[in-house]
Amino acid sequence: MIGTGYVGLVTGACLAEVGNDVLCLDVDARKIDILNNGGVPIHEPGLEGMIQRNAAADRLRFTTDVDAAVAHGSLQFIAVGTPPDEDGSADMQYVLAAARGIGQRMTDAKIVVDKSTVPVGTADRVKAAIAAELKARGSSLAFAVVSNPEFLKEGAAVDDFMKPDRIVIGADDDHAIAAMRTVYAPFQRNRERLLVMDVRSAELTKYAANAMLATRISFMNEMANLADELGADIEHVRHGIGSDPRIGYDFLYPGVGYGGSCFPKDVKALQHTATQHGRPLKILDAVEAANDAQKLRLVEKIVARMGEDLGGRTFALWGLAFKPNTDDMREAPAREIIAALVRHGARIAAYDPVAMAEAKRIYGDAPYMAYAATPMAALAGADALVIVTEWKEFRGQDLDAIRAELKTPLLFDGRNLYEPALVRAAGLEYFAIGRR
Repeated sequence: MIGTGYVGLVTGACLAEVGNDVLCLDVDARKIDILNNGGVPIHEPGLEGMIQRNAAADRLRFTTDVDAAVAHGSLQFIAVGTPPDEDGSADMQYVLAAARGIGQRMTDAKIVVDKSTVPVGTADRVKAAIAAELKARGSSLAFAVVSNPEFLKEGAAVDDFMKPDRIVIGADDDHAIAAMRTVYAPFQRNRERLLVMDVRSAELTKYAANAMLATRISFMNEMANLADELGADIEHVRHGIGSDPRIGYDFLYPGVGYGGSCFPKDVKALQHTATQHGRPLKILDAVEAANDAQKLRLVEKIVARMGEDLGGRTFALWGLAFKPNTDDMREAPAREIIAALVRHGARIAAYDPVAMAEAKRIYGDAPYMAYAATPMAALAGADALVIVTEWKEFRGQDLDAIRAELKTPLLFDGRNLYEPALVRAAGLEYFAIGRR
């Protein structure tokens, strides 16, 4: 498993869990040291115990030794990062470096699996990189390249891998397809979940899936903003359209926009690919623009109620991670909201169940940031409460206690966690997204 980031670590641990012998490779010695000492560098429910269990059984090991990693596996999974380049395209340098490393070192036949989210055509580039290295060595060793995109949700990745909705395999080599069927057989015992297709279709499937989900989010946010203007209640609208089986309820929750390491990056990368081929995706331009604006929607409500000058004001901010059950703050709406409030002169008292360490890494000792040990501690003396992430522990908070702690009874809810009538009954002014 080349790469021990989010995808590589979850994939490696889950494959070891069903009895495979997995060696995880990373060039980051610090990360490998953490893993070899029983730690886990990311927060993901269920992952730490799985890693420790399989490491103890010697089915899961970690190394910085590239030679050992290439020698170890007949299947070589590439699960390295593909960060966005300046033009929005996916940066392929780490994927191609991994491919070249395999080509330089392999001494027997290999099946190389692209697990990273990569643009259409990447498998061809990986195949060419390996072939070039073998040719330079005068070797004619056989190999195949497979596309096997991941469909893991941060915060539920272990469950997603162990109980997949679908397993997409893009390949044109019968031996490679048979090998992938064997690898994934333990994860589809009660029904067939494996979808075999050509490589380019598999590569496009991943981007299309994330683009569709991002589109639903931006669409619902736009509807919520319109509901604000029309005096409608977006929660009623959500039930009204979600009950249509052609639409369904998933990803129809309005809020402060999407973030994280996948949707923003993948939407940009798909736009770049489409533009390169003369087929720009106008709908994704709108999705991205709507999402950028939505991250500041709550700040607009705050300024409308409290004025442009927020100097001397302190805002209790609940939720820093881009979604619950993760400490990931990449592209998190909280970062945009904090930056905007600070530009208006405000100070922040922040709380998140698991992302506090990540926030301190990002903001350090910034004079405008304070870190609270509990949700209620963040409220002490604050001028308003701002809810950014829908952690479960925020849903059952005592509204009367919130009112008592706040200097002024203002609640700006970016995730529509509460019923407006109940909040108002507690004596709080309530500003949500599209709620009456």
